[in-house]
Amino acid sequence: MDNSGLYLEKAVDLIMRYAPKLILAIVVLVIGLWVIKGIVKVSRKSMERSKVDESLRSFLSSLISVILKVLLVISVASMIGIATTSFVAVLGAAGLAVGFALQGSLANFAGGVLILLFKPFRAGDFIDAQGFKGVVKKIRIFNTVLSTVDNKTVIIPNGPLSGGNITNYSTEPQRRVDMVFGVSYDDDVKKVKGILQRLVDGDSRILKDPEPAILLSELADSSVNFTVRAWCDSADYWGIYFDMHENVKLTFDQEGISIPYPQSDVHLFKSE
Repeated sequence: MDNSGLYLEKAVDLIMRYAPKLILAIVVLVIGLWVIKGIVKVSRKSMERSKVDESLRSFLSSLISVILKVLLVISVASMIGIATTSFVAVLGAAGLAVGFALQGSLANFAGGVLILLFKPFRAGDFIDAQGFKGVVKKIRIFNTVLSTVDNKTVIIPNGPLSGGNITNYSTEPQRRVDMVFGVSYDDDVKKVKGILQRLVDGDSRILKDPEPAILLSELADSSVNFTVRAWCDSADYWGIYFDMHENVKLTFDQEGISIPYPQSDVHLFKSE
């Protein structure tokens, strides 16, 4: 038998040995891709019903798709007869190396997932976090974008953000405005309380329920301090705060109520 006949015989033998496995592997690959597409579609609809954030939905859908396709390829390769043990070991080692190299980014990613899942704040909320105060503009998978009150853009990594203290000023529809006003010890306490009550009653933004409170809160070193506690809609907080301070100063001036400067009495003794 010449060489061409030998090669033909080997080719026929290989085809007869591997053709059924190859055909089965192709069929499994096609069906597997179709099933994965269905699983991703169902999982995405499930997340939509659960009102999971859009950016997180897209990421998780892509992640599920990639993981399932990798598992499908490994399964198809083993069906053909390709040894997958070494491949899996190399893939695991590569994943471990990438994990160590990107541990900061992975921490930010994990923080982003937690923020998007548990929603300690949403886009449009005014928050105080990581030493910055501002309105949340965007919540990304790795970082969150704030716009400060003086219109600066601050980008905060989600890792420390999710693990730190967050004050959300927009969660509740109503807030309490606490203000302290000091007057002289010589001023009439009842008159001061009456003036403060009149100013509070005259501001329509201050809610009647809960009822505002005007309290003599402290006998300080240089002044008698009154605390005004008034409830309002969250959107009116700063307007009431600034307007009340201005109105109190103007009214105190008109009524002869003094706002004392810090002062101390110094006694001198002459030694003989």
